Amino acid sequence: MSGFGRYLAAALAARFASEGMGMAVVLLALERTGSASYGAFVLTAWLAPHVLAAPLAGAAAGRTGRPRLFHAGTLAGFTAAVATLALLLGRAPLPLVLAVAVLGGSCGPMVTGGLSSLVTGLVPAGAGRDRAYGWDASTYNAAAVTAPAAVSLVTALGSAAPAMAVLAASGALAAVLAATLPYGAPGAGAPRDGRRAGLGAGLAALWRVRELRAVTSATTLAFVGIGSLTTASVLVATGLGSPGAGGVLMTAFAVGALAGSLTLGRMTAVEPGRLVRWALAGTGAALAAAAFAPSVAVTAALFAVAGVCDGPLLTATLRIRSEHAPDAVRTQVFTLGAGLKVTAASAGAALVGFAADAPAWTLLTGIAGLQLAAALLHALTAARGPVPAAVVTERSAGSPTTAAGRRSPGAP
Repeated sequence: MSGFGRYLAAALAARFASEGMGMAVVLLALERTGSASYGAFVLTAWLAPHVLAAPLAGAAAGRTGRPRLFHAGTLAGFTAAVATLALLLGRAPLPLVLAVAVLGGSCGPMVTGGLSSLVTGLVPAGAGRDRAYGWDASTYNAAAVTAPAAVSLVTALGSAAPAMAVLAASGALAAVLAATLPYGAPGAGAPRDGRRAGLGAGLAALWRVRELRAVTSATTLAFVGIGSLTTASVLVATGLGSPGAGGVLMTAFAVGALAGSLTLGRMTAVEPGRLVRWALAGTGAALAAAAFAPSVAVTAALFAVAGVCDGPLLTATLRIRSEHAPDAVRTQVFTLGAGLKVTAASAGAALVGFAADAPAWTLLTGIAGLQLAAALLHALTAARGPVPAAVVTERSAGSPTTAAGRRSPGAP
């Protein structure tokens, strides 16, 4: 298997474990304690560290002289936390369980953006790398489709504890595969020029490089809505007389997103910034139509269309980060971007909880409005013309960071 093939297998295994945690934790908490709120507290502790751990994880990945040990070790720590939670949840004191969840969640940024940052060192620049990011994005969507289904199936056949064991085994497989990747390739480890970026350098790059600022602000705003979509889908299905169909709607969205990433996401001829705007606008339009659909079947079809539109968004985002992130802070840019989106999704989930008594169609319309607003925000903040490559040197936290523009073919 090629280096990139092993990477895809590792990424899929890691993201399968990550995507399954939300459902598995809640189901195991219900099984052992009878309280969904217990599971919600643990899940919050798992998700909360993402944005805080992202710059630390990114900086550590950029500074380490042994990237193989760092990446494999981080995935191993993630796996250990999943396995420990499977043993302790509902049995050990809650503070201990929450501490384990925080430690495991702190590894989360390396499962998402940290892994994606390795693609630059595995695939040469050009259309091939753009397609590689399409495949990378598809691992997120494939995990989103398969992990909750696998957790539900294993729990139905036995209990939630074996489901957690399946997730831990998947994480362990990811760690083993990560240890076999060719980190010696340029860009897979520390920057080739030897410079060390400070903790604030990634955040500075996200703000100072216009393309990065545009896509990060737009996707963060959009994910406030995406984070509330699961709850809203249940309420929409309930309003249509089928309370149990919320999962059907979200499955339709996830399957559509997988199809979109494998098809539209591979349109390398389309400028990624334009693809971001198309994806956000299309998702918003489809969800707005779904808010007024007369039946579960029509709503599910529109959710699938929204997913197809959302599918290429991640691919385009990864391409923009790869093309415009300064070499010294590339991993920080990837982990920070992912951490901000996870935090935004958590905030969206909390917000919709406060508005759960509102009519379901208003919630879904609001989510659609956020996608359209994100498309407009990107259009207003994105670069209007070519940006000179590597022309300004910035300093953050005492470390040099070069403001990068679009890289020429063959550049990292």
